Amino acid sequence: MLTVQLNSRAEAQLQRLAKKSGRTVDEYAREALLQHLEDLDDIREATERLKEPSQIFSLEEAKRQLSL
Repeated sequence: MLTVQLNSRAEAQLQRLAKKSGRTVDEYAREALLQHLEDLDDIREATERLKEPSQIFSLEEAKRQLSL
């Protein structure tokens, strides 16, 4: 199990959202954390790909390759 400390503003915002929607604070926290982890993984992957110049295409090159 994971415990997370939030500042009072974030905690209050999360509680208001949960109360208005009928979902639990845990559901929103879990969803937000998972989404953020996915975003971080996407950023890491994009950063790695940018290190490989052969994998970088201009917009025009991409359009040509996709026959657009």
